[in-house]
Amino acid sequence: MQTQIANGTHANLTVAAGENVPRYTSYPTAPHFHPGIDAISVRGWMESLESDDEISLYLHVPYCDRLCWFCACHTKQTRHYAPVTTFLSALHREIETVARLLSDKGRVRAVHFGGGSPTMLKPDDMLALGKLLRDRFEFRADASVSVEIDPNDMDETRLDALAAIGMTRASLGVQDFDPKVQKAINREQSFLLTKHVVDGTRARGVNSVNLDLLYGLPHQTLESVASTVTQALTLEPDRIALFGYAHVPWFKKHQTMIDDAWLPQSAERLAQSQLAARLIQDAGYEVIGIDHFAKPDDTLAVSARAGMIRRNFQGYTEDRCETLIGLGPSAISRFRQGYAQNITATGEYEKVVNGGQLATARGIELSVDDVARGWIIERLMCQFRFSAIDLVELFGTVGERLLLEASRLAIDGFGKMLTLDGETFVVPEESRPIVRTVAAKFDKYLEKGTGRHSVAV
Repeated sequence: MQTQIANGTHANLTVAAGENVPRYTSYPTAPHFHPGIDAISVRGWMESLESDDEISLYLHVPYCDRLCWFCACHTKQTRHYAPVTTFLSALHREIETVARLLSDKGRVRAVHFGGGSPTMLKPDDMLALGKLLRDRFEFRADASVSVEIDPNDMDETRLDALAAIGMTRASLGVQDFDPKVQKAINREQSFLLTKHVVDGTRARGVNSVNLDLLYGLPHQTLESVASTVTQALTLEPDRIALFGYAHVPWFKKHQTMIDDAWLPQSAERLAQSQLAARLIQDAGYEVIGIDHFAKPDDTLAVSARAGMIRRNFQGYTEDRCETLIGLGPSAISRFRQGYAQNITATGEYEKVVNGGQLATARGIELSVDDVARGWIIERLMCQFRFSAIDLVELFGTVGERLLLEASRLAIDGFGKMLTLDGETFVVPEESRPIVRTVAAKFDKYLEKGTGRHSVAV
């Protein structure tokens, strides 16, 4: 990311960085899903899959043993394991139902365990879950298994269990190593603990480690962000995800524990993100989209150089599967025909899946216009550019209409955020930190919805 910016452009960046826009991990975004997409719809989409289709699985564990105040995920705190046991029984039932509907269609290329805190599961429960997945679905020999890890959960038996289920990538939540920041977000976690878990995963043959860092947190300064990044780099992660804290207390009430006065403002957030990005790049990492970094030999970096990365609900990925099946409360699935989201309330989810039904609560069916706009948005988010020729060849008359929209934006100047270079529309390097604002110009749903979003940077 470029930090030497002309004063006028910097002013534009600062203003745009404070705008509230979606993160575009899907298009249309989740606030526009509706109950018209139900279990019958999803059953049909599943049954339309072919035997040689490749699929990804996402498993959402909606529990944590502590609640981090910065978190915007669908999760709840529990000090007792009984609710987790009840949930796991329902999750097993959902897996059985989905596997039966697929009827041997599709091979699993990737699995992602998220939450919540999937690592709060007892080792035996994680082993049973991993075995059930492999018993009910056909896995490719090279299938990847990614697990989101809270280092505070981890012990040797849990590390052994994750290795036993075939974990190929460990994604550790770090956020920030500064004690003052950690106390303000209720996430106390020492550098030494994090290092112990990183070393433990690698000792068990897990070759890919990702660290999640945040900027824009309460009490963060340029100095504290630089210190956290410097410490994280000593662990030599294969990937780093650098996210901006999404302060959405109207959506997640526990975020009201964070005083707005503690938060850095837009200009400070932008400076923090640029400083962190520069430090990571100076250490030899390649930039992936707006918020990921990878070592040059990492598969994500290799895919990015080839123009093959995608963006989904887990961020940037080299996973090319057209079908993603979400399992667990609030989990979102993606099919060629559209998106579908499970019931969010855990108790209601359990009741439905224990009755042998799919837990679909809402979703959206994709029109050709949706697919075309989603293609533009994903290309902008992943590569900061898209081809006019590809747009028309892929989407015909719809592509031609969108080409006119893009041309008007480029011709009108749009704050020099989108330019035309030959037949390619390009977001200039200095505007890439606010590419979400550019992508929003192609979002036909944005002005129609009532959903509120986090700031652009």
